[in-house]
Amino acid sequence: MNWPSIGKYRLLGPQVLFIVLAVLDTILLIAGSGGEWLAVVLLGWAAWVLFRKARAQPIWRVRDRLIVTYLFIFLVPMAFTLAFFLVAGWGLSSQFAGYMVSSAMEHRQATIETQARLLAHAVPADRIAIVQQMTAAGTPPFEALVTGGEKFRYPADAGIEMPPGDWKDYVGVIYKDSRPYLMSLVSSGKTRSLILMPMTRDVLENLVPGLGSLGMPDSAAATSSGSATVQSGIRSYKHAVAGRVPPKSNILDFPITGLAPIETADWNRPNSGASNVMLIVTRLSAVLGVVFPAEIINALNFMVLIFYALSFLLGIGVVLSLFVGGSMTRTITGAVHNIYEGTTSIGQGNFAHRIPVKGRDQLADLGRSFNKMAAQLEQFVLVTKEKERLQSEIAIASEVQTRLFPHRSPAARTIEMLGVCHPARMVSGDYYDYFTAADGELALALGDVAGKGISAALLMASIQSIMRTQLSDGGGPISPSNTVARLNRLLYASTSPEKYATFFFGLYNEHTRHLNYTNAGHLPPLLIHGDNYQFLEVTGSVVGAFPSLGYEEQSVPLGPGDLLVAYTDGITEPENSYGEDFGAERLAEVVMRHRDAQPDEIVAKVLEAVRQWDTSTEQADDMTLMIVRGIA
Repeated sequence: MNWPSIGKYRLLGPQVLFIVLAVLDTILLIAGSGGEWLAVVLLGWAAWVLFRKARAQPIWRVRDRLIVTYLFIFLVPMAFTLAFFLVAGWGLSSQFAGYMVSSAMEHRQATIETQARLLAHAVPADRIAIVQQMTAAGTPPFEALVTGGEKFRYPADAGIEMPPGDWKDYVGVIYKDSRPYLMSLVSSGKTRSLILMPMTRDVLENLVPGLGSLGMPDSAAATSSGSATVQSGIRSYKHAVAGRVPPKSNILDFPITGLAPIETADWNRPNSGASNVMLIVTRLSAVLGVVFPAEIINALNFMVLIFYALSFLLGIGVVLSLFVGGSMTRTITGAVHNIYEGTTSIGQGNFAHRIPVKGRDQLADLGRSFNKMAAQLEQFVLVTKEKERLQSEIAIASEVQTRLFPHRSPAARTIEMLGVCHPARMVSGDYYDYFTAADGELALALGDVAGKGISAALLMASIQSIMRTQLSDGGGPISPSNTVARLNRLLYASTSPEKYATFFFGLYNEHTRHLNYTNAGHLPPLLIHGDNYQFLEVTGSVVGAFPSLGYEEQSVPLGPGDLLVAYTDGITEPENSYGEDFGAERLAEVVMRHRDAQPDEIVAKVLEAVRQWDTSTEQADDMTLMIVRGIA
């Protein structure tokens, strides 16, 4: 920004403007005429200038950074502590001011309610004495009316009438002709007693004398309730605003706004009571002046002087901290410089570089750690190369496993089959297979090995090998239950105890169009017939965990159009943002909507629905599906 100048002097440059505003703000603060907001603006301006200079000249040296760190460690907590106490004091004072006003209003309401009840129960001859006692006791001006028998009115020429409509007993603030009144309406049999006290400026000023400015909301804000009343009530005080904000006793004696809850109603709307607020504007010194005697207030003012003295001592402490911090940093920057040179040398590939180390302090340990790191980097490079070799071998294993899955379904006249597997890692622990057994039946298998990675993939390959060997030797009739039982014994004998798998296996006979199956602890497959679906039963425990388990088998028909869907928990267990599983029922809903589509399209729709449901950033488990459809 270019500032106007005369010769070599700039007119009203930013530094001159800042100084002028700072002097003006100091005068305003000393005179007690405000200036707090100007002080905040000046502090923000100074912080912005310092930030721009720091950004233009980056703090490169560690010594300078440590000095800045000392400042933040010392000053920022103190500033936050001071701000906390100021905000807490403001909040407590605001609440206490509201409490005092609320208590005074409740006391005033209880007084006129008691007097209204006395008028309602008194004989006519005693009523004038009751109101005279109220007047003599200093009760603010009011009007009274008693009906139901001999009518009593005070003053005698008052125009007070009972409120329109069917009012019940009420004590609180009412708005009549847009003006606030304190009303007490009491019924005793057929007798009704009414006292109206206008909420004038004098009444509000004497509610809590010396507290500050009090205001009643206008009638528009008083006829509604809820949080909206508070928001609108603060902005709408056109009537009965009394008192003035007391002068501040010191620089920190800021104005305080409080709210006192009251109940208000409309004169023309019977029983229309609603929650509302009175607005209070005061200061901390005024609140303390109402609560405590003058001697304690003088002591509090003395505490303010002590606060100023402590602030001055705090400034001296900051200067001393900078001096001590600068001295201590000289012992740190040398070690940091050596480490900087060492990292530069290591970055150029010189792993033999070592830095000199002296002493037994933490900086010396840092130097020794650096030298140790340099010695380990070469070893790390070797480990990285080995890891790359293992990754290459895993990629080969993934390719081999992909070849183990069936690439085409066996020839069949009455069913069509399709299976897919999407591993969570490069290799999968899920297993699916379909082929023609030795006796001519179609074998269908799907399993889920416990765990993930290479070990699960190896167990999956073992299961496939065992199953294919059993079903291809032609040694006689085979059944799902016997086949799964034999698989269980072989896995238990050849694997560790913690290795097991859930397994679904079925044999489909094309002549009878029936599927005989055994479900060894696997998720129940979905069978769809027309517009209905069911989940097939689990007929045994997992394979590979126990040596001598028996397995049952079940039989279901697979007619034209019937659909069998087998799946692993990678399909049903993904969770949404609320922690809900996708679940078997949602899987059934998706398949039912697309049951007439081709198997590959059904698979695509299911995987799309699962991925849309899943909110995790990566696939948590292997996802495997096998579709079997009966055809004519």
